[in-house]
Formats: sequence, structure tokens, C-alpha cells
Amino acid sequence: MTLSQRGFLVLSLLCAALVSAIFALGLPGEFLLDDSFNIVDNSGIRLRSLAPGAIMDAAFSMQSGGVSRTLPTLTFALDYLRGNGLDPATFKTTNIAIHALTTLVLAGFLQTLLRTTGANEVRARWGALALAIAWALHPLQVSSVLYVVQRMQTLATLFVVLAMWAYFRARLAQAEGRPGRMGLILTGLLWAISLGCKEDAVMLPAYLLALELTVLRFRAADPAVARAMSRGFLVMTLAGAALYLFLVLPYFWSWEAFPGRDFTSIERVLTQGRVLCLYLWQMLVPLPAHMSFHYDWIEPSRGLLTPWTTLPALLLLAALLTAALRLRHRRPLFALGILLFFAGHFVTSNVLGLELVFEHRNHFPLIGIVLAIGDLVAVISRRLKLRAAVTVPLCTLLLAALAIATAMRAHAWSDGLGLAKMHVRIAPESGRAWQTLCVAHFERGGGAEVSNPYLDKAIDACRRGADVTPRSVANLTNVIAFKGIQGSLSQADWDEYLARIEVATMTPENTTRIWVILDQVRNGVTMDITQVVAAIDAFHDRKPFPPIESAALGYFILGHSNQPDRAYRYFENAVRTTRDPRFATGIIRDLRHEGYQQMADRLQAVTQSSPPAR
Repeated sequence: MTLSQRGFLVLSLLCAALVSAIFALGLPGEFLLDDSFNIVDNSGIRLRSLAPGAIMDAAFSMQSGGVSRTLPTLTFALDYLRGNGLDPATFKTTNIAIHALTTLVLAGFLQTLLRTTGANEVRARWGALALAIAWALHPLQVSSVLYVVQRMQTLATLFVVLAMWAYFRARLAQAEGRPGRMGLILTGLLWAISLGCKEDAVMLPAYLLALELTVLRFRAADPAVARAMSRGFLVMTLAGAALYLFLVLPYFWSWEAFPGRDFTSIERVLTQGRVLCLYLWQMLVPLPAHMSFHYDWIEPSRGLLTPWTTLPALLLLAALLTAALRLRHRRPLFALGILLFFAGHFVTSNVLGLELVFEHRNHFPLIGIVLAIGDLVAVISRRLKLRAAVTVPLCTLLLAALAIATAMRAHAWSDGLGLAKMHVRIAPESGRAWQTLCVAHFERGGGAEVSNPYLDKAIDACRRGADVTPRSVANLTNVIAFKGIQGSLSQADWDEYLARIEVATMTPENTTRIWVILDQVRNGVTMDITQVVAAIDAFHDRKPFPPIESAALGYFILGHSNQPDRAYRYFENAVRTTRDPRFATGIIRDLRHEGYQQMADRLQAVTQSSPPAR
């Protein structure tokens, strides 16, 4: 079946429109998890005008990644302005548009790649369309596109693919004896933009090296250019290895458990073998039932045989990587795909103390696996001498199956409560899934109201979540808060809660849960303040609070209990650990003003005997 370049462009646009339509089934949806910190609670993105100063303030507002994700943050602000507030559908529509645009760009890049590796014009165009739509319509992409905050990842992918395409075209020009300097400059510019979206775009040189090792092979019409490219990548590789070994590795390596985690660096690296195999399974068998979104149920690998799947997973990955390197000349597309998969996971599957599993980390690496599978399908069809009359319907059926699976998963994202129920069905051992269901019931019933008809369902969901996560306090905290609203909170509930704090892993998720209870007390919910203070003490004994939080706890105890002496330890901790002498002075001044003269004197003595931390 012939296909002109103009027809290719038209079909690419139609594919992008189809992708948009399927992901639009997930609208309006709701904000989830990290959306709260980066968007909902981020006052900095609440853009009111397009004044240059306002735009700059929004771009550099609060970000979970520091100030390196300015472009996505700016687009969040523009969505806030466009949607006249925090409208999830507005934000998600932008995500869908970015994903559709990436589909177009990827199709163009793949067409160039397939044509370069020997496919004729027609096969290159049809193949590029099929691979691009397979990537775009994989159900694993749903949590990258409809989880708003992951725009950071999807925007980075867009500009990384553009940079790879620019580089590829520049190198093809050099291979034909034409200048490629402008393409290389454009590659650098696009790389800089991608780094302004997410830090893992730093791996672009590794992706380009994979292109050189497999498809380009450092070719150039001018031997001097070929030598320069080869030597340049050798120097870059050695410099990258040195940077990793002597800077990154020592800085991030931890023989003890990372702060707020329950695994060490070596345990994390061992676990990533199993995690990467999980990703491969999800890619190869793309059923929504295999994609739980919440993966807190995955236990770290404590050794090569704990669990026993750790060593086989590592051996499988080593075999796959070895095969890619050995086949890089015979099967360049397969090898390139495998190398892109591994390179795409190098940052997030390394020694950094990140969470073990997230689906969105596959947004770019999935390109590699789709490319590798596509090459295997082409090889099999040639060896079996299958004609187009057979292969085309089969490929169409596979793409249709992907579209149906993605449509089903996307539709589940259109409703927060329905999505939470689905995730609990898929991963009943996930405490986060139960907590999300618990909160969804709570909010669906109207929130913190005694008459909330969903309170019992919310409490039951969090109760079940607490049972499957014995080292977490998140779900039990909600049980305390919701029973407090309901008026059914008992001493047995408090006893269980205090006992749980004693054994919980002091992750950020756990240590911040006390504020859920304090907010309810501030909002007028009746609770035994002695038990509340006991819970504060229990958290502080496990892991002292930072200065600002410690001072806030002290003020809370002063304002809500008749035991001012129990507030002193928190003010003392704030004064001793703060790096700002003015902060300590302000606390002392406030206490004197409120009539706590003796407490202020004791704190004054503390500041004189031990200056604020440096």
C-alpha cells in the first residue's frame, strides 16, 4: 500500500487526534498525590495576568525538584489562568495535547530512523506510524498523561525526542558530506529546554551514544569528522563515568537506610532489577490489571536471593543488555531499543534515594521497547514469509487491542472514587490505594461533617489499609481524624495509634501525618487533647521535628491544652536547631508577650549556652 509524504503527515495528525480522543475519556478527573504540592497548594502558579513579572514569578515558584522544572511549572500557571482556577480538566487537556504532539514528533523521528536502516520510503512511513501509535496508545501511558504533575516527564520526553531527531538529521547530513552544525546547535538548545522540564533529561548524551553505536556508527563523509565524533563520545563517556564514580556515587550512596526510606543504596539497586522486569512485563503484556499505579506493596530486595526473584531478574537484564551490545550491527533497531530502555532508567534505577517504582518513569523508555518489539516482529514476518495481507491485519488488531485497553484505563481516571476503587482491586496490598479510596469516600460525602454519609466507608477503607501496612501510620491517622469527626473515637483507637507510631518507618509520609489530626482539632473537632499531645510526643521521640514545625507544635500545645510545660520541649528544640538567630529571638519575644515569662527565660538561657545551629 503506497503512502506519500503528504499522506504520512495527514495520517500522523489523525493518529494524534485519535490519541487525544482516547485519553480525553479520562476527563475531567481529579488532582492526585503530588498534584497537591506542585499545583493545588502552590500559590505561586495562581497566575492572574500575562505581565512579564507575574510570568517569571510563576515559572520559578515552588517546585518539588528545586528550580529546575521551570517550563512545566509555567505551563501549570498558564492553565490556572486559562481555566480560571484549579480545573483538573483544563490541566489534563494540556497534558493530552503534549502527548499528542510527542506522537507526531516521534512518528517523524522514527520515519527517518527506519529509512536510514534500510526500509524503503513506504515501509518506513507505515512502520513509523505503527510504532508511534503503539507507544502513544500503550495503557502504561495513562498515568503519565492523566496524572497532571507528570507533565514534567512528558514535556521532557517531547524535547528529548526533538533533540534526538535534530541530532540524527545533522549526523545524516555529515554522512552525506553536508554540514550538520546547525542541527547540532539545535540539539544543544533542545537539550537545555528538556533539562528545564525534568532532571533525567541529562541522559540525552547516552541516547545519542546509543544511536551512534547501533545505527550511525560514527560515520561521516569527512574522515576527520568521523574521528572527531568517535573521540568526542569516548571523552564524553569517560568524563561521565568519572563524574558518576567520583561525584554522584559518593554523594548519594548510603550504607544505612536513606532518610525517610527503609532501604539502603545497595538494596535499592538490587530491587531495581525486579522493578525493571516488572516494567518489561507491563510493556509486553499491556493489561490494565497489571498496572496498579500504587506500588508501595513492593518490598525492597535485601539480598541477591531475598526475595529469590532478585538474582534471576538481574541475570535476565544482563542477558538482554549483552544481547543488545552483541547485535548492535546485525540488528541495530533492536539493539537501539534495548539500549534506550536501559539508558532511560539509569537515573531513576540508580543509587538515589527515590521511591522504588513509578509508572511514569517509562514514558521515554517505552519508546525503546516498542522499537525493539517492532524490529522483532519485522524479523519474524520475514522469516515466516508472511505477506502484507496477513501482517497488516494482525498489526491492526494489536493496535486496536492497545487502544481498547488504554480507553478502559483512561475512562477509569475520569472519576476519582471509581479510580480509587479500581486501584484497590488491582493492588489490595497497597496502603496508598486504600488511603486514596478512604479520602475519596470522605470527600465524596462532603468532607469534615458529622452528617457525612460516607464516613463509615472512609473509616473502613483506611482501617483495611492500616491492616496491610503495619509500619505506616497514614491510614490510622485518617481513622483517628474521621472517627473524631464522627464522635466515635475511643481510647482503644488512641492506644493502637500510639503503638503504631512506635514501630512505623519514619518516612516523610508518616512524619507529617500528625498535622492531619492537629488540623481537625483547630477546626473544632473534639478530641482528647492529652492523647493528641501524647501522639505529638511519640512522633518527636522517633524523629525530632524541624525548627519551624517544632515551634508550631509548641504554639499548638499552648493554645489547645492546659499543660504549657509540655510545650517547652518543642520550643527548646526549635531554638537549638534553627539556623536563624532571629527565629529563636522571635519565639522568646512571643512567649514573653503571651505571659510565659519563665519559659522565655529558660529559652533565653538555651540560646546563650548553645548558639543556633550552623
